[in-house]
Amino acid sequence: MRAWRVALTGATGFIGSAVLRTLLETPRAGRDITVRALARTPPAGSAVPGLDWVLGDLTAAGSLRGLVAGADVLIHLASFIGGDESRCTQVNVHGCAALMAEARRAGVKRIIHLSTAAVYGMGPHHGIGVNEVAPAPVSPSSRTRLEGEGKALAAGGTVLRPGLVLGRGDRWVVPAYAELLERVPARWDGGRGLLSLVDVGDLARLITSLACLAEPPRGIFHAGHPVPVSNGELLAALAACKVLPPAGSESWPWQTCLEQLRKRPGKMSERQFSLLARDHWYRSEAVWEAAGCPAGPGALARLGEAAEWYRAHLAASPAR
Repeated sequence: MRAWRVALTGATGFIGSAVLRTLLETPRAGRDITVRALARTPPAGSAVPGLDWVLGDLTAAGSLRGLVAGADVLIHLASFIGGDESRCTQVNVHGCAALMAEARRAGVKRIIHLSTAAVYGMGPHHGIGVNEVAPAPVSPSSRTRLEGEGKALAAGGTVLRPGLVLGRGDRWVVPAYAELLERVPARWDGGRGLLSLVDVGDLARLITSLACLAEPPRGIFHAGHPVPVSNGELLAALAACKVLPPAGSESWPWQTCLEQLRKRPGKMSERQFSLLARDHWYRSEAVWEAAGCPAGPGALARLGEAAEWYRAHLAASPAR
């Protein structure tokens, strides 16, 4: 049986590098997987069996020619996350549209597209299904990623909206909690806010399982672990792994937390604090069932695997 051919974007990023490892290390149904991966700067080093790097950029449509040709599936994980609206539009909207046009030209009908649950906006959101509340993104990144979803859906793709992604290589979620604990040193609103978390390795298993299906389910799916985790449980687990200090015994109501945050300015905004502390839980059972992929024990159970990396990263980070 011939190899299953995968075209991949975002392969050098946090999630994409985990997906690339999973693709290359996990033969499916007795068949090998080969990957053609797009990169602006392919990693240096010796050749890896089954992997070909393609030099290209989502903002240069001509460089995408040939990436998807002959592929069985396109996994689109690349995006620009930042405040530059023009750059977000170039990558997340126009780049996505150009890539989907290439998929159509190549006749690729299996498409897995990574978005984010942040497209729903401020919240709080408590156990909602897909689009049970209307998306209301508030950042350039989320607005343009929502628009990019439309390009993927029009091409017949499967769109995934994970919540918070943890694990080795996470340079946003746990570092953000580290700053927020310094600025608001208490249990936030009793630590009760429920979050959709997923470990990056588990998300990579899910994406790989979907990509290897004969017919991936089309449409939008939440892609967190099915069991939500409270912010109190997460902070306690990070403290137990000696990644962060304990949150302390005091429990402050939400308004007091916001007042304290405003007294000590930092990188994290009130919107981001709300995202990490209050209910942002999205029902996710359907995608794991559709993929035939066990969800695993959850992100908290995986924290020990990434604890050393987190400690080193936080120690090397500039003072917050």
